Order: sequence, then C-alpha cells, then structure tokens
Amino acid sequence: MLPNLITKSIQLADGREITIETGALAKQADGSVVIRMGKAMLLATVVAKKDVMEGVDFLPLSVDYQEKFAASGKIPGGFLKREGRLSDYEILISRLVDRAIRPIFPDDYHADTQVNITLMSADSEVLPDCLAGLAASAALSVSDIPFNGPISEVRVAKINGDLKINPSPAELEQASLEFIVAGSMDYILMVEGEANEISEDEMVEALQFAHEEIKKHCLVQKELTIAVGKEEKREYVHEKSDPALFEKMHAELYQKCYEAVGLQIANKSERSDRIKAIKEAFVESLGEEHGFEESLIGPYFAKIHKEAARNLTLNEKKRLDGRNLDEIRPIWSVVDYLPSAHGSSVFTRGETQSITTCTLGTKLDEQMIDGAVISGYSKFFLHYNFPGFSTGEVKPNRGPGRREVGHGNLAMRALKKVMPHDDENPYTIRVVSDILESNGSSSMATVCAGSLALMDAGVPIKAPVTGIAMGMISDAKTGKYAILSDILGDEDHLGDMDFKVTGTAKGITACQMDLKVEGLDYSVLKEALYQAKEGRLHILNEITKTLDAPRPDLKPHAPRSFNMTIPKELIGAVIGPGGKVIQEIQKDTGATIVIEEKDNMGKINIFANNQPSMDGAISRIRAIVAQPEIGEVYTGKVKNIMPFGAFVEFMPGKDGLLHISEIKWERLENMEGVLEPGEEIMVKLIDVDKKTGKFKLSRKVLLPKPEKTDKKD
Repeated sequence: MLPNLITKSIQLADGREITIETGALAKQADGSVVIRMGKAMLLATVVAKKDVMEGVDFLPLSVDYQEKFAASGKIPGGFLKREGRLSDYEILISRLVDRAIRPIFPDDYHADTQVNITLMSADSEVLPDCLAGLAASAALSVSDIPFNGPISEVRVAKINGDLKINPSPAELEQASLEFIVAGSMDYILMVEGEANEISEDEMVEALQFAHEEIKKHCLVQKELTIAVGKEEKREYVHEKSDPALFEKMHAELYQKCYEAVGLQIANKSERSDRIKAIKEAFVESLGEEHGFEESLIGPYFAKIHKEAARNLTLNEKKRLDGRNLDEIRPIWSVVDYLPSAHGSSVFTRGETQSITTCTLGTKLDEQMIDGAVISGYSKFFLHYNFPGFSTGEVKPNRGPGRREVGHGNLAMRALKKVMPHDDENPYTIRVVSDILESNGSSSMATVCAGSLALMDAGVPIKAPVTGIAMGMISDAKTGKYAILSDILGDEDHLGDMDFKVTGTAKGITACQMDLKVEGLDYSVLKEALYQAKEGRLHILNEITKTLDAPRPDLKPHAPRSFNMTIPKELIGAVIGPGGKVIQEIQKDTGATIVIEEKDNMGKINIFANNQPSMDGAISRIRAIVAQPEIGEVYTGKVKNIMPFGAFVEFMPGKDGLLHISEIKWERLENMEGVLEPGEEIMVKLIDVDKKTGKFKLSRKVLLPKPEKTDKKD
C-alpha cells in the first residue's frame, strides 16, 4: 500500500475507469500525479521557478511527453540501447498538451514552467495520448502554480455510427472520424484529428459529445485540488507597470495605428514598415530623459496595435490587406516543375508558397516505427520544411523543430484519407513540402501542393484535398465577432482562433483548431466550418484548373511495379542459398525485388526504372517458379554424363534424366563422344515418376525418325 495516497476516479460510459493518484510519487516536484486506465500508467510532474528572468514578457513553458520502452517490455533499438531524443510521435503528443494548457495560464505569468509526462506502464488496449492532457492538468491542479484550469483531453471517435470516448486501438481502426479534443468546464480549447470525408454537422456533433466528457474530468480535478489543499496558488508579480506611459501611448498612437491598418495594404513588408514607423516616431518624440519605463514601450505598442487592428475588423468588417472577410487570396499553381522528380508542384496563395515533391520508392524504403507502444512500418509519410528565408529572416538550419513536425503531421493526415489502399499501392510514397514564402497558412498550402504533386506522380488518390486556415476576432462585451477566411500571419497573431480544416469536395479529412478566447458558441463554430467549406471548394476549383485527376501513367523515370504471386514452397527457390539467386537477378537486370510470405503465399514485388529491366526480372523469376509440364519442349544444358545417359537441366534448378536410349533413334553402345557437359540441347519432358518425382527426358522424339529398310539376303 502506497503511503499518503489520495485517489479520485472517473467513470466512462462503458464502465471503464480512469483514476488519478497523488501524494506518493515525485513529491519534490511542485505537483505530481499518476493517471491509470487499465494497465496504462502515466506519471505527470510540473515544476515552476519562483522568480522570473529579467525582460521576459511571455510564458517559458516546456512540455515533454516520453514513453519508456520498459513500459511495454521492450529494449530500445540502436547502438546506445536507451531512450534518446523524443520521437516524432512523442513530439506530437507534447504539442497536443502544450496547445491545450498554454492558453489557461494567466497572461501576466512569465515564470519558467516545465511539464513532464512519462508513460511508465503500457496497455495494448489503451492509447496513452488521450490521457496526457488530463495528466498535465491534474499535476498543475495539485500544485500551487497559477493556473486557470482545470482542463482535460479526450479522444472521440465514431465507430459503426456511434460516438465513443477513448476507444481501443482495434476499435479505432474502424472509426470514420477521430479527434483529440481539449477543453475546460466552459469551452473547447484545442482540436486535432482526421476523418473519412465527414460533414460539418457531424464534426460539431463529435466535439459537443467530447466536451460533455471533458466537463466530468474537470469536476473530478476540482475535487482533487480541494482534497490536497491547493486551492490557493502562489503570489507573483511578473510584469512591470507604467499606467502613465500606457495612457500617453494610447492617446497618441491608437488613432494612428487605426488609420495605418485601415489603409489595407496587401504587401506584408510595407504594412509592417508603416506600423514600425509609428512606434519609432513616438520613441524619438520622448527624448532621452523621458522618465518612463522604456522596456514597456514595445509591449504597450503591440497591445495598442492589436486593439486597433481588431477594432477595424469588428467595426468596419475590413481586413489588413483589403480583402472581404470570406475572400481567398489570389492563387496560382503549376505541376511537373521539377523534371527529375517523380511528381512535383508549386502552389502559391498570396504571399505563401510551397514547392512540393512526391517520390515513389519500394518496400525497402518503408519507414520503420520503433516505439514503446506503436511499432511497425509506414508506406506514406510527409515532411514539412520551413527555412528562415521564407519569412525574410536569418535563421540557422538545425533540422525540423516541433512546429515543422506538427505541421507535417497535419498535412499527412489530411492526404492519408485519399491515398490508395496498401493492396492497391505497391509503392512507398514520400511527400516533401519546402515552404519558399510564408504569410499564414503554410501547412494548408502544403496540403494543396501535396495533392497536386501526388496526382502529377500518377498516384491514384481518391480525390484532391485542399485546406484553409480560418481565424476569428471577437469581443465578449459587445458580442461582435468576425470570421476570417484564409488568414494572414498577422491575423493569426491578432485573432482569437486559428482553425485549419482540410477536405475533398465530399467532406472533411482533417482539422486542427486552437482557441484563444473563452466561450466560443457552437453556432459560431458551425458558421466557421461552413465558411471554411466555401473556401476549400474555391481553392479546389483553382487547383483543378492545373490538374484535376491523377495522371494515367507514371513519369518515364519513375520506378515501375509488377506484382507476382507464387506458391509458398517456391519462395526458397527464388531467393536461393543465402540469397544468391535473387541477388544475381537484381545485379543482372537492375531491378529491385522484394519477396515476402503473406496469406500462405509468396508475394513478389518487382520495381524497375525501365521496361527491359522489368521484363528481364519477370522472365527470370517465371522460369524459376514455372512448373514442368509433360509434353513441353525445353532448351536444356547437359550437367553430368553417366554410363546410362546424361542429366540435363531443362529448367532453372530442375534436372531430368536423358537415358541413353532416348538420345538418338540409333542404338548407342556407350556415351563416349555423344554429348559434352555444358552443351545445350532441345529435350522433351516425356514422364514424371509419381513416386520419386524424377523427370524423364527425350531428345530422339524431336529428331526425324529414320525410315525402315527391308533387309535382303
């Protein structure tokens, strides 16, 4: 029995139970809990500094989710044999938690805060990612760290027409939609997931269902906070204040900012320069001995600029770049831009641009996934790159960060829903999006460019997918709100919602939503979804002008594929001793051959860059697996000479006896000088011994039979 243990439980509708335990483990952390569901156990800890670093005006929050391999009885791969840097899967879960809890901290709280969530025990029937947000929130709830929670995260899925919370992995395979949803008692904070081309109403129904469950989790956490006596949070003062400076700046600069944003300049740099000039002029007007807190000028100006831009949209329904609220920026696109790629495209919307490639590989190129919970292979993956020059910045290139991993994953999920089934697709497919320009919604540009690149490569996707980023600006006091289609980067920073939605003409395939405002009404959410649909369909119409369906054939330089099925017992013959046979075929023909046993048969995939190479590999394999037929004629090679005849290899790996009596019509007394080892001769298979399976060959039946002559005395 663990000492000092405090436990609370949450009952799911189907009888399963989630328990929250605190008081026994990791007691030197500011807060720690253990979440249990079945055999799955997550330890969440949170620690925050008491003091804040000088000049910090944001929340330095770090969230790390990690799975211990021992949790599922595994030893890590690789040379070191220990857990290393977070995998992409762990990074994605860390992001889900971060995006859910970051908006819940007080705006003026700036102390370094670290949340660690560790999977300590795994359960094959429980996906731990849907418990991570609950674990983080519970750890904060039992600490004295300022936190306007609690919140929770759940997975909602529709299985056979019914919505279910936190389904098992087996159930999830049958789901038509699945979303991770985070929320508080009063409103939804974050959504991420995928769906099989569902309607907007179906999505809203799923979010409402998830929110009802989240409310139960929040109530239990409030009970836990009371039980541990952590209702009172630590006091802090993390921001300097200069009311006189703010009043002066607001009086002098608000109208100037309002007029500047009201010019509705489309160019990002020009718009930024005008706003920057207002600030610089104010600083210069103060002189050297102004007596104000100089470090507050930047934050106060940003606040005033934000207020002016938001009010312009709310009061006049105007946007920074002059568009209508539901207007999409100009779009142009091309395909087959890179002549050596298997598929390529350039997609440009306003000042956001992606160049995307599609590469077709073999089964040997599959991505291996080696995790504590999820292991296996992936045949489709998408990588997203965001270099500094895309925003005119100098930034060292140190590989993909968490943002790149997250954006790439969203685009991958959007396109995955239209990819051909594995049985219909012999290729491993890699899509890479390089962002060349960025002013908002680069992940959605990746989806559009990815669709074009896949179709340009000849991948038979079910339908093209497009994506759009939606925004919202609202005022709780007046009830005014404005929903913005295809948001700019500035509108993302100024707004209350960043809502990305992707789909085909038929329905939604993926979404990602982050809310920065309390109490978003579901009717407003539904309005945003339907406005997003109009935008998606407009973008779809634009890209299909460039290419509206997959090309009927692959590029000439793309690898061709051919599938064969052979009896299981012949797999060894194709591979040969130590792989000798298959290696010789690949070396001689230049083809790549992959063979595996599946469904009690041998499945062979042949990949080649040209038809002669493909034909050569196919004929070699067919020759090996072909079954001898009595009556067929073969070109054979003499292997051994014996006193009673010769053994002839008439098919690869198959020898038959050519008896001395079957060589010629004339009677032969011995084999001397009749045949030579290595000599090629035509033979006919005349019989197969039913008991031994030995082959009997004849050469003489292929030769003209001499006419009989009458003997004279």
